[in-house]
Amino acid sequence: MPSTAPRRLTHLTATGLRAVTGRHWTLRVGAVVLALVLTVLLLTPWIAPYDPAHQDLGQRLSGPGAHHLLGTDQLGRDILSRLMYGGRFSVSIAAVTLLLSAVIGTVIGAFSARRGGIVDEVVMRTTDLLISIPDVIVALFLIAAFGTGYGMLIAALTIVGWTPFARLMRGLALEINSREYIEAAEALGCSKVFIVFRHVIPNALRPVLSLGFLRFGHKLITVGGLSYLGLGVQPPDSDWGAMLLDAQPYMQRLPLLVIAPGAAIFVTALSVTLIGHGMELKRKRRRTDAA
Repeated sequence: MPSTAPRRLTHLTATGLRAVTGRHWTLRVGAVVLALVLTVLLLTPWIAPYDPAHQDLGQRLSGPGAHHLLGTDQLGRDILSRLMYGGRFSVSIAAVTLLLSAVIGTVIGAFSARRGGIVDEVVMRTTDLLISIPDVIVALFLIAAFGTGYGMLIAALTIVGWTPFARLMRGLALEINSREYIEAAEALGCSKVFIVFRHVIPNALRPVLSLGFLRFGHKLITVGGLSYLGLGVQPPDSDWGAMLLDAQPYMQRLPLLVIAPGAAIFVTALSVTLIGHGMELKRKRRRTDAA
C-alpha cells in the first residue's frame, strides 16, 4: 500500500499535465486572463481603493499617482475603482444575456429540428429575419420603445441573441436525430420532449458551449455600445460603456479616461474569444481524428 500511493500521485499529476498541455494555446491563455479578470471583479468590494461614487473636485482630471493609480475623472472619482465596479455590471449583464440566449436558442433549435414541417420553416425564417438585422438596431428599437433599465437591456439583448444558437442547434439536432439510439428511443415510445432533453441537447453541448464563448465578446461590446449611447446602465451606476461616454469630452486632456475602459472591454472580450476559439479547434481536431 505505501508504494502504490506515490505511483498513483505521479499518475494523476502526469494526467493533469497532459490535460493542460494538450489544449490549444489560445484556450490556455484565454482561461488565465479570464480567471484574473473574474477574480478582480469578484473581489472588487474588498480590494477597490475608493468608493466609485466618491467625488473630490480638488483632484479632478489628475493623472496617475500614488493615491490614484489610474488618475481621476472629471468629478474627481478614482478611475481604477470605477473601472472595477463598472466591470461587474458589464460582465454580469453580458453573461446573463448570453446564458438566456443560449438556453432559449438551444431549446428552440432542438424542438424545431425534431418537429419539422411548418414549425421548422417558421423558426428558420424568423432566425433569418433577425440575423439579417444588426443586433444593435433591434436592441435600440426595443429600448427606445419600452424604456431603459437592467431588465429591458437584458430582454432586448436576449431577443436578438438567441438566433445563432437556434441555427447551430437545429443543424446539430438534424444530424443527431438520424442516429440509431434516437430511433431506439422512438421505438420504445419515448416522447419528443424526453428525446430532446435526454439525448439531443446533451450530445450537442460542446459546439453550443464553444459558440457561447465566441459570442460573449460580441455581447460585451454590444452592452458597452448601448451604454455609450446612454441606453444602458443609468446613473448613479456605471459600466465600461458609460465610462467611455463620460470621458469623451476630456479624452485629449487625460487619454487614460478612454484607454482604461476601452482596454478592459478589449482584454475581457479577447480572453473569452480565445477560449471559444481553442475549444472549437479542439472539437474540429477530434472530428478529424475520428474520421
